[in-house]
Amino acid sequence: MSQSSSLAADLVLEGGGVLGIGHVGALSVLEEAGYSFPRVAGTSAGAIVGALVAAGMPVSRLTEIMSTLDYRRFADRSLLDLVPVGGPLLSLLLDNGVYEGDHLREWLGNLLADECGVETFADLAIDDPESSLPPERRYRLVVTAADVTRGELVHFPWDYQRTYGLEPGSQLVADAVRASMSIPFFYEPVTLVAADGTASTLVDGGVLSNFPIDLFDRTDGRAPRWPTFGVKLLPALPVDADKVLPIAGLFKHGPVGLAADLAMTVIVGRDQAHLAKPWVRARTIQVDTTGVNPVDFGISEVQAAELFANGRAAAEAFLGEWDWEEYQARFRDVARPVV
Repeated sequence: MSQSSSLAADLVLEGGGVLGIGHVGALSVLEEAGYSFPRVAGTSAGAIVGALVAAGMPVSRLTEIMSTLDYRRFADRSLLDLVPVGGPLLSLLLDNGVYEGDHLREWLGNLLADECGVETFADLAIDDPESSLPPERRYRLVVTAADVTRGELVHFPWDYQRTYGLEPGSQLVADAVRASMSIPFFYEPVTLVAADGTASTLVDGGVLSNFPIDLFDRTDGRAPRWPTFGVKLLPALPVDADKVLPIAGLFKHGPVGLAADLAMTVIVGRDQAHLAKPWVRARTIQVDTTGVNPVDFGISEVQAAELFANGRAAAEAFLGEWDWEEYQARFRDVARPVV
């Protein structure tokens, strides 16, 4: 299918830890095909990649960064975790996570500021009167998190004012992404204090919705301007929680092991049924991640290269069959318009 330099598509990027390398592979093909990305939504790993793309980083530069990244640095242990006997368990029980997540937040914040000139959501605000989204939701980036204190899915920056009474434009992008990638029991959760002093505990948005493909769909009945493309990464169930969270293996038949199994089942399986809908599947790039653990931060160069190549192959196959006009003709009456 021939492409033009004026193509546009919103993106929705699924979570998946180090599997996010597959996102970069898929987006490299879309960028080469001439696509630009007006708005990006992401969860966990998808929030990390999405934040950099929304901030204006070329995918070619993102590819360079990912190819030289030492992912082991993202498994930053807390001081409790370093206790010779029972350290990881102490960290899990007292901090609610084995790893801090501070290095990832600092790394992302520095990249956004130094290479993209982006720090707060005010830097990602857009003037788009043709959008069906209300003015307070007109940003280039949306990331999801689960507020387990309030028991709801939240979208940042959309929900800063509505839910927490905070000014969206003044909130740091890296902080929102850090909340989105707080995999339960793996990374320590994030505490967000609302304007009234109420504290909320935030964890990985995948707990409630890992693939919100319809986030940017029009709601005003007008014709869509461009499509939304989803990129899906996570492997099929079951996922071995022992490999995702090794401490769970010590308590395989106890509450820790059960909690780890439950967390991974929710994150991996939540949106499988959603993908079965034909109007969702038709606009989704499905990247083969077989054999790679989402939180294997010791991923080898060979595995990383394969993930990137799989992302490229999936996007090439997708574009080979994609037809925007045909999509609208088939699905506009059964699914909400797409932008």
